[in-house]
Amino acid sequence: MLKNSLQKQRVAHAYLFEGSRGTGKKECALLLTKALFCLSPIEQYKPCESCINCKRINHGNHPDVHLVEPDGLSIKKGQIKALQEEFSKAGVESKQKVYIISQADKMTVNAANSLLKFLEEPNSQTVAILLTEQIQQILPTILSRCQTLSFQPLSSENMIKKLVELDVSEGQAPLLALMTNNLDEAIALSGDDWFAQAQKIVVKLYEVLKKSPLEALLVLQEDWFLHFKEKEQIDRGLDLLLLIFKDLLYIQVGKTDQVAFINERPRLEQFALHCSQSALTEQMSAILEAKRKLQANMNPQLLMEQLVLNLQEGSSFV
Repeated sequence: MLKNSLQKQRVAHAYLFEGSRGTGKKECALLLTKALFCLSPIEQYKPCESCINCKRINHGNHPDVHLVEPDGLSIKKGQIKALQEEFSKAGVESKQKVYIISQADKMTVNAANSLLKFLEEPNSQTVAILLTEQIQQILPTILSRCQTLSFQPLSSENMIKKLVELDVSEGQAPLLALMTNNLDEAIALSGDDWFAQAQKIVVKLYEVLKKSPLEALLVLQEDWFLHFKEKEQIDRGLDLLLLIFKDLLYIQVGKTDQVAFINERPRLEQFALHCSQSALTEQMSAILEAKRKLQANMNPQLLMEQLVLNLQEGSSFV
């Protein structure tokens, strides 16, 4: 669609690129920006990547390209006002201008209302590109004035293939592909000692769950709470725990090719012999509920202790 818009010189005055993290929204925004400024575009839509404009955009120093990002936790009215002042000026080198607003869902209400003026009275050679992972947080009045493009993550199959091509082991690639849609993040996790240790602790927690609540609570105290300290780390630990229960379910229904913990598959196959599918489903629901409570800022220690007891009560171990 963007290719056709560029070739026909019908680029919209405002775009909203929405999709989960790691789906290439910002990269595509920069690609479109380079295509608009490129001095030698290929077939009218591909930036050459070698002219001075392409190089300056790649280095973030083109005078007519502006990137707005959250100042702290939000994008504030003052940032949009500063942008509006730029709107009123002539382009430094041409009439063309591009503004990229990253994490547009984090605009305050006042900032979003200020942006509406530009969107309602667009300059014919000014393009705004808004990026968001949370389209539901964008004001309807802004949505109605933007052309929305939805970005989808790579399929797990393609993600695994790409990771293996980049020298990630075949034993780790499936797990990483399920943990993140972001290729760079997956590569970083593959060499992260913290993440490697996290996997061992989660497997250990699952194993002791089969024995007694007391042993599981001891693992929480001696291992889990010392390793999973930040909210994001706890959430990642819960994701890993959820994957173990999913793996058990996949093994039971004969979908062993979808197992994430490939290196643990022999042990998981033994565990799966002693699980009931209905209880596994209940336990996965309990973990998802724990993730929800974590985002609602429940005390992490109380949350995990409660989860361990819930997993025992809805025990799949027979």
